[in-house]
Order: sequence, then structure tokens, then C-alpha cells
Amino acid sequence: MRPTRLPRQRGAIFILFAMMVLALLSMAGMALDLALAYNRKVELQALADAAALAAARELNGTAAGVDKAVEAAATAAAGFKYRYNALAVPWSDAALRFAAAPAGPDAGWVDAASAAATPATLLYARVDTAALAALDSHLNQVPSIFMRANAGAPPTLRAAARAIAGRLKIPVTPLAICAQGPAQAARANTSAPAYTELVEYGFRRGVAYNLVNLNPDDTTPEHFLIDPLTPPGMPGSATNFSTAVVGPFVCAGAMLMPSVTGGALHVQRNFPLAALYPHLNSRFDIYTGNHCVAEAAPPDSNVKAYLYSSITWMNPASGTQTAAPWTSGGTRLWTRADPLPGDASNTAPLYGPLWSYARAVPYSAYSASPVEPANGYATFVTADWSKLYTPGPPAASGYPSATAGATPYSTGGGNNFLAPSTHPPGLARRRVLNVALLSCPVPAGAITSATVLGVGRFFMTVPATATSLSAEFAGIAPAASLAGAVELLR
Repeated sequence: MRPTRLPRQRGAIFILFAMMVLALLSMAGMALDLALAYNRKVELQALADAAALAAARELNGTAAGVDKAVEAAATAAAGFKYRYNALAVPWSDAALRFAAAPAGPDAGWVDAASAAATPATLLYARVDTAALAALDSHLNQVPSIFMRANAGAPPTLRAAARAIAGRLKIPVTPLAICAQGPAQAARANTSAPAYTELVEYGFRRGVAYNLVNLNPDDTTPEHFLIDPLTPPGMPGSATNFSTAVVGPFVCAGAMLMPSVTGGALHVQRNFPLAALYPHLNSRFDIYTGNHCVAEAAPPDSNVKAYLYSSITWMNPASGTQTAAPWTSGGTRLWTRADPLPGDASNTAPLYGPLWSYARAVPYSAYSASPVEPANGYATFVTADWSKLYTPGPPAASGYPSATAGATPYSTGGGNNFLAPSTHPPGLARRRVLNVALLSCPVPAGAITSATVLGVGRFFMTVPATATSLSAEFAGIAPAASLAGAVELLR
């Protein structure tokens, strides 16, 4: 007897196939919806990034900078389209906000009007395309075509974008000293009015100072270590003053903050030069102790040390590396470059080497606005030394041509030039330290807060030692020269 066959399951495979096709089509549809939403997100993110970067580049702590930031963001947005380059992106200043720190999604962010009223610390810009919905409700929404067939799926997908941009670092060394005078620009005391010299916060261009042996308010030197990780106006940590933390910033000559003004800086009294002078000397192609690496802290392109006993452009030669200390009336620690003209105790050797990097500037050349020209102010010539540095003025002998405006550092050859041998070719002007000038006296305390009046440029004439940092004053650094690169933060 033959076995009985099971009934055939005719059509079952077609049912399974149809179910699989529907599932695949559903998944493909969902993928298409998500792809459309992703593409919109990419379009809007590009808009937000460009507008935030454009705005942040204009922020400089002034109301004019805020106005330029608003204009720059609008200009950047005007070049964008969405929905596959089909529709123009509407723009509103409501999408732009400003803050002093990039922390927090909403806290601390203010609109342009509020930012212009208090612009000093507002150096970060944020763009949020969600704020443009009032102009175009479709901009941040992508209708779902296939997903809506599924129960509970949203009819639209959100695709708004947000970007924050700003500067993370500033090319200022974590060293601060007292301003020797309160005025950004003043006239030097002189017996010859035609030779009135520009003095900036008490410093004279072309004169070298021992930066750790100055104090305009007392006879004890005052100098400070800046917390390189804490922006102005923010609470800092004592651990940020350790040599391990500060050392790399001294090597690089920069700190992780967008500005040193707009609030009180977190500082520690007494810059630890004995521990940090090797870091400073990387600028002379000296890397003893491996504290710095040349890739992050290259040497200067000219590492010639202008030792006072060997320079050839002054006659008589200087007897000191910097302007000699001078205690004014037993109340303040100044230098021989500061006393009134006619002081008989002043002689040429007490001024230190003159004009190795910068020349003295007539007060008449100074202009508060606009800032110092890119090529610098008109300067005195060496023939004027007899009027500028009295009594007992030194004479210039073999100094570079006055007509070319050259200085020993800038000659590029000869006895006053030496290229780095270990890590060539070096970086020009690495020997220039941007140093914060504080409003003094600074409040008491080993760790305290201080207000920055400006940033001085000081050229290291010779390598630092455990007790001296010899540097020639080269003027006040314009704010634009201290602006680090603008970066997208999130």
C-alpha cells in the first residue's frame, strides 16, 4: 500500500515573498527618509559653521567688533541654499548669540544688542538654525514620506544645526609684570622738546629691562605667574601654577584663553624664573633638560645673543645688560632709563645695550586710533641719541643704516646674526615675549587676581638665567596681533 502524500501548500511561498518585499520596501523607505534628513542636517551644519566662524573672527572685545560679527554672519549665510541647492536660506540675527565662554548650551549666551553693551569678554559666537524657523518653517523640518506609514512614526524629522566658534589660545607668555606707569602713551621727560619720546606704560622702546627686577610702587621686585588655563574673570585652581602645567605654555609663549583682558586674571606672586628659565631659552636653540620640543617651541631664526660686553654698535660700550636698577627716593624700584634728564649720576654705560630690536619713537608719531601701522611708527635715528639719552650719551658706532630702518636683529647677516644650528631654520621674532602689564599694586596674597592694562612686547637680548630675564621693550602689542586662530568648538 502506497504512503499517503501530504496536501500541497500551494501559494505559501508567494505570501512569504510578498511579506519580505513589503518589509524591504519599508526599510528602504525609512532609509530614504533618514537620508533626506541627514542631507538637510549637513546643509544646515555647513551654514551654522560658516556663520559662527565668520562672526567669531570679528570679535575683539569692542562694540564695533560685535557689529562686524553680526554683519559677517549675515554675509556668510547669504551664500547658502538648502534642499539640494534649490532654496535660499533665510537669515535672522536671532540665530546668532555671544558668550564669554563656550560652556553650556544656553547659559551665558546673549543677543547682539546685549553683547554690544558689554562686549569686553564676549569672544565666542554661536549660531542655531532653529531660530530661523520663524522665517521658514520648512528649513529645519524634513517631511517623512515612508516612515509615516508606520504607526507612531513622526510626520516630520527635525534637522536643525548648531555651531560654536571662538579662539582657544592667545600668544601671551604666562608672565606678568607691573606697568611702570599708568598711561598707555605719555611724553618722556626731556630737556629738548623736539626730541620728546613716546613712553608706553612707563617703558621706553629700545631700552632693555630686567623683567624680574622692577616695581613702580616699592623697592621689592614684583612679578607674577599667570594661570594659563583660566580665562579672565573665571575662578582658577592653585594646581595650574605647577611647573609641569605651566612649563609647556612658557615654551610656546601662549596660553589657553581667548584674551587676557575683560576681567581679573588669576595670578601667583613671584614668577618662578629659576625653574622656568630653560623653557624661555628654547628661543635661542637651547633645549637643555628637554623641557621644550622644537616642533611646538622652535628657536628664533636669529639666535645671536647681544651680550653687553661684546656688542659693537655703542661707544662707550654698555656696562650692564639692562638699564641699571635705580631706587627712586627709596620708594620704588626703577631703572636708570627712568630718572629725569640732568641726573648727574646717569652715564652712558648704565643704559644697557640700545636699540638691538626696536628704535625709540617720537611722541608726535603716536596715534591712539587707528592702532600702530603694520610697518610701525616713524622712529628716531641714531644721531638723536645725544638728545634722548643724557647725560653722558652713548654714540652709535657701526649701527645698521638708519634709512632702511634696520636694527641689529633684523640685518639677516654679519656679526649681529646667527642662525640656529640644531633646529634650523627657526621662526622670526620668537625671541619677542608678549608680557601682560598689570595695574599695580596688585592685591595682597600669594595667589590673587590682577587687572591687565595692556600687553607689552619684550625682545630677549640674551638667554635668561635663574635670576635675570633681560628683554628690550618694543612697544604695546595691538589687540589684532594677539588674536589666536578661530576654531569650531562644537
